[in-house]
Amino acid sequence: MTLKKRPWQRSSLYLILDAQVCDHARLWDVLQAGVNNGVDIVQLRDKLGTVLKSVAFIRRAQCYLKGRVPFIVNDRADIAVASGASGVHVGQDDLPVAVARAIVGRKVIVGKSCQTLAHLAQAQRDGADYAGFGSVFKTLTKPGRSAMDLQLLAEAVRRAKIPVFFIGGITRSNIPLVRAHGVTRVAVCREILLARHPARVAKELKRALTSG
Repeated sequence: MTLKKRPWQRSSLYLILDAQVCDHARLWDVLQAGVNNGVDIVQLRDKLGTVLKSVAFIRRAQCYLKGRVPFIVNDRADIAVASGASGVHVGQDDLPVAVARAIVGRKVIVGKSCQTLAHLAQAQRDGADYAGFGSVFKTLTKPGRSAMDLQLLAEAVRRAKIPVFFIGGITRSNIPLVRAHGVTRVAVCREILLARHPARVAKELKRALTSG
């Protein structure tokens, strides 16, 4: 399954499983809770783990998901290919979109991280399938990055020709702030990963994004 084949108007909640926040056992539990309660896309972010461990986790996830939602690999196009993942997500300092596409093939999703409108325009020209845009708010994942002027979100929404998921410190409490600027798609990490009841939090986030 690719994101191109999914009705984008139903894709609003993107979950990042960060192995530097929780171990793989917890990530597995959250994966199940999330996809059963509104998560549309899942990404594994594991900067320090071994290739074998990542491939094993992704293959297990793919078997569980059975194509219900795409499973994306952060940074590593080689792991995406080896594991049969749905796609790869690359940052500004990672492989260019065209190179990632050459490795994973045309049927596999390629996402791109963007911090500016210029980044977004370039990602669109390069043929990215979607963009992650942030950090919107201060976040522990990118501690050196300042929060964005929220007016930038509205402009990114206006200029977007591909789906854009806004990321960085997104929580249930600040969803109304981003919604007020036209945002309907977000990516979250700690808000779900560290929740006492991740299923409930995923459901509440999805409701906040799609209501009204």
